[in-house]
Amino acid sequence: MTAPTTAKVAANIVAQIESATAQTTPLLPKAFTPVLSKALGGVHVLLYKYAGFLGLQQYVEHATMEPVTILGKVVRPLVELGKQVGVGEPLAATRAEVLVRVTVQLQTGALPSGSQLLHPASGVLYLTTAGVALDAPTVEVTARASSDQGGGGGEGAIGNRQPGDVLSFANPLPNVARNAVVLSQSETGSEAESIPAYRARITRRYQQKPQGGAYADYQLWGEEEPGVLHIYPYRGAPGEVDVYVEATEASSGSVDGIPTPAQLAQVLALIEQDEAGLASRRPANAAVNVLPINRLAFDVVVTGLDAPDAIAAETAIEDAVDEYLRSREPFIVGISPLPRVDRVTQPAVAGVIDDAVSAVGGTIATVRLEQNGSPVAAYTLGAGEKTKLGTITFS
Repeated sequence: MTAPTTAKVAANIVAQIESATAQTTPLLPKAFTPVLSKALGGVHVLLYKYAGFLGLQQYVEHATMEPVTILGKVVRPLVELGKQVGVGEPLAATRAEVLVRVTVQLQTGALPSGSQLLHPASGVLYLTTAGVALDAPTVEVTARASSDQGGGGGEGAIGNRQPGDVLSFANPLPNVARNAVVLSQSETGSEAESIPAYRARITRRYQQKPQGGAYADYQLWGEEEPGVLHIYPYRGAPGEVDVYVEATEASSGSVDGIPTPAQLAQVLALIEQDEAGLASRRPANAAVNVLPINRLAFDVVVTGLDAPDAIAAETAIEDAVDEYLRSREPFIVGISPLPRVDRVTQPAVAGVIDDAVSAVGGTIATVRLEQNGSPVAAYTLGAGEKTKLGTITFS
């Protein structure tokens, strides 16, 4: 229904006054009836739109994230909807923590807490979280991201480091070498949850009510961890549940979405305990195994490619096939939507390639799908399996 305009409402008021008084309204712009009708029309439209706005706040898809003052109370309607179903506030950005190895040049004294370490390439500054005695040739210390060149306070994926990365003390300290080496990452830095992602999480919670340990529960619990993209739960050995985790590339540093050990540990912690630290989630008799997904590579051989721009055609084909394979995921009864996308078939891959090459004005002769050198007609994804493009050959 379209909201009426102020002019339309004002005209309607004038018509009603004329009907009730059996008189024609003067045409002067400052006559009493036109002025009154416009004033009342403005109030009517304002109330109509305000009521419509409040009505939209009942729905997750349309509720606003902006603060709204209603009768003196400031609320964010979307957050209030999230709290009603137990989703809580949007996930805040987190800072990365890394374990670094420091070379000791003189075994005396201590490395103080708050010592500054810089990663030159990213400009992220880390602070050691505790003091460490310099009583060995090398010592290990935990450092937390604290600031970055973008003014983000070191929050988010920018602070994530890989084993072997080198951090340098911002100010040379006595008794230790200038450079320190990252051994592992104990806490994964992740970006703040976006409004679309938060909205989608609330919608899933409305659709998938907690059921005391059903598949959907494990998915909801695990996906509360920032940086986790998908959770795939399965019934494992008797009394066990296998939960496979897929992470975002930004949080894990893996283009295949393989989560870090820290992310796996954090997912397990979320499954074990709720926001208040209470063990109110998984059933007491269910042992949980948290595992990384397994990304399977499929090779493709394309013959007879004929296109005006062969390089552009090859690029289009490679991108299309990789996007198609990465969109495949296991099917779990009860939580996976239809249609099923858990099968990789040679005809489907050939169709994707044909569409891609046709878009650039080309043609192909044949397509062969392979895995480990053997032809594949069809493959159904198993527990925790995802796919990607391995090598693509044009002949």
